[in-house]
Amino acid sequence: MTEQALCDAAIAMLDRAYCPYSHFAVGAALECSDGTVFTGCNIENAAYSPSICAERTAVAKAVSEGHRDFVRIAVAGRGRDYCVPCGVCRQVLLEFAPEIQVICINGAGESKSFSLRELLPHSFDSSALPIDV
Repeated sequence: MTEQALCDAAIAMLDRAYCPYSHFAVGAALECSDGTVFTGCNIENAAYSPSICAERTAVAKAVSEGHRDFVRIAVAGRGRDYCVPCGVCRQVLLEFAPEIQVICINGAGESKSFSLRELLPHSFDSSALPIDV
């Protein structure tokens, strides 16, 4: 899949977002190493903590279907700034794909790419735990 097609898939998810509280729609498109793409949108809840971000929606869909090898994720928002994953989403992406490319898209459709390590320096991962994983 081309980078533009992945970005377009993330942008298309903006219209599916359920965000009656923040009015901040986010769409994501997660590409697996075999080319399969899983999309997601943010889903809010009045109690806030049960809300789920678009990136984690896409990861949950992929993992539940047996995919765990991710290469790129596109994250789209409608604001002026590039829509970057929140800290929780960065941590979840790190669990499965420490080398993933993160493509952040603004409301004008412009994109900027980052490595996950650029977005989450000095991260906490399983190597910090006193167990073999």
